[in-house]
Formats: sequence, structure tokens, C-alpha cells
Amino acid sequence: MNRERWVILIAALVGLLLPLLLWTSFRHAFEYEWSGAFYLLFLALPFSGFFAWRGWKGATSVKYSSLEGFDEIPESWLGYARHALHLVRMAVFALLILALARPQSATSHENLTREGIDIVLAMDLSASMLSKDFKPNRLDNSKEVAAEFVAERPYDRVGLVVYEGESFTEVPLTTDHRVVLEKLSQLRSGLVEGGTAIGMGLATAVSRLKNSEAKSKVIILLTDGVNNRGTIQPIDAARIAEAFGIRVYTIGVGSRGEAPTPVAIRPDGSYVYELRPVEIDEEVLEEIAKMTGGAYFRATSKEKLENIYDEIDTLEKTKFNVTQYQQHTEEFKPFLWWAIVLLLIDFGLQQTLFRSTP
Repeated sequence: MNRERWVILIAALVGLLLPLLLWTSFRHAFEYEWSGAFYLLFLALPFSGFFAWRGWKGATSVKYSSLEGFDEIPESWLGYARHALHLVRMAVFALLILALARPQSATSHENLTREGIDIVLAMDLSASMLSKDFKPNRLDNSKEVAAEFVAERPYDRVGLVVYEGESFTEVPLTTDHRVVLEKLSQLRSGLVEGGTAIGMGLATAVSRLKNSEAKSKVIILLTDGVNNRGTIQPIDAARIAEAFGIRVYTIGVGSRGEAPTPVAIRPDGSYVYELRPVEIDEEVLEEIAKMTGGAYFRATSKEKLENIYDEIDTLEKTKFNVTQYQQHTEEFKPFLWWAIVLLLIDFGLQQTLFRSTP
């Protein structure tokens, strides 16, 4: 087998592999409108076979009576290089198939709309919240767990109402949770008149939500005692909440039995503690929750209080509406342009370096 036949055979094999290489390089880079076009790549087999057969036949040895003088004729690399045009044509073939398959790039877009919830925390700051059946006390535990709850509700508006013998708004509804968390950390008993005005605290929380346009309006009412102050009774405040479509979750905080409870203040500002019965008006708290479509929970430890807030978090999930769509961009033009460029190169080489003599 002479050298030219080896060149033809190698060119045929490489030409057979070239479309496959191009296909494997780009098959995962795009989406294809007509992926069935890739079956046309099998035509590379007869194309390369025909090239090999024709070249093999054209490279048949010619017999001469004498080789005298032929040793002085140098071999031209052009004679071998012209077979590289087969590779150019196979590349054109593969590029045209890729263009025919209509490669497309897809850009995903997502529209996210949220239906936030308006939540008001109504917290009891009465002196009994300093009872030490929770460590260090009920109030510090309640503040800590409430802060964790707020931090996990980034898309909701949150407000803060506090009450003892009176009630007032500490933070109106806001999405700036840093303010809520800061105010929570600063809460302490004794900010207003002593006592436990549950009805007033609930009524103040309702006033913060009554004009809300949110689809879900929630109050989390936390107390450790019995209503003994204020001009509004808890059940009356619950009726107002019901009228405005506000759901109230009530939480009774305190162990069962007796707890170390502050009963007096020393001159240095510290509290005197005595064991006192834990009295929580669970019947009223249950009725408030039932009337408004909420739920009543009893927290006898910090762990249970955390579980209660987790359950409320699960019950009151922010709604998300997600709309996804894709934009497709045609990417066949680069393949088509490269095919045209290679065709021009092929034509130019045939008319210059590899031009056949008639």
C-alpha cells in the first residue's frame, strides 16, 4: 500500500469521526427544536466510504518501463494535503445538520408574588411573668422564643402590643423586623400600671389589624394569668376580633401547681419570691381561640413554648405564587455561518493550491 492510500484512509476515518465529535460537543449545550435531524449524521458513513473508495481507486499505481529520473523528483506535500478537503466538507456537513436541528438557548424567568400575613404579638408584662418556673423566668423565655418566631417570618408584617394593667402598642405593623426584635429585647415588667388586662391587650392588638388588607390577620396572645384590670373584657375583645376576621392564637404560660412568684420589691430593686399557685384562665383563653378560629396552647416549659410557636408557624404559612416561563433564542446562525466559511475555504483551495489540471 503506497503512502497516499494511507493518507486517504486516515482522512476517511477522521472524516467519519468528525461529525460525531461535533455532535457530542454540542448535544448538551442547547435545546433542539428538531433533534431528529441528528439521525442524518449516519450519512457520514457512506460519504466517507465513497471518499475512501474514490481516492483508493485514483491512487492506483502506474507502471513505467523505466524509473530512471524519477528519484530526482521531490514528493509534494500538496498531493497529500488535498485529501484534507474531505475533513473540511465533513465539518460543513456536520455544521449544517446542527443548524438544521435548530439549537436554542433557554432563559428561565420566574415571577414570585407573596401574600404576606399580618401578625401582632400581644405579650403580658405583668409581674407574674417574672416567675421562676421557667429559667431564668417566663418573660425572658417568652421574649426569646417570640424573637425566633419573628426572625423566621421575613415576608410578614409584624407588630408588638404589650399589656399589664393597661395596654399600648410598642411597634405598629412593620416589615422592618429589626425594630421588632430590638423592642422585644428591651421589654421588662413594670413599664405600666400593674395587673393583667387581657381584654385591653387583645383589643389594642385588634385595633392594629382592623384596617389591614392582608388576607390573613393573626394575633398571638400570650399571658400567664387571669384578667383583673381594664374596661374591656377578653370575650368582648374576642367578638371584635371575630368581626374583623382576625384569628387569635392564645398561649397560657406557666407550669402546673405552684411556682416561685414575685410578691414584693426590695429597696435595692430586687424581687421577693414566694411559692404561689399558677392561675391561668384557660377557659377564657380557649373560648377566645374558638370564637376567632385560632387555637389555645398551654406552655409549661420553654421547650413546649418553642413547639407552640413552631406549630403556629406551620399553621400560618405565607402563600407564594410562582409563575415560571422560558424564553428561547435561536442559536443556529453561528453553525450556518461557519459552514458557509468552510465552504468558501474549500472552494478557494480547489481553485488555487489544489486546482486540478484538465
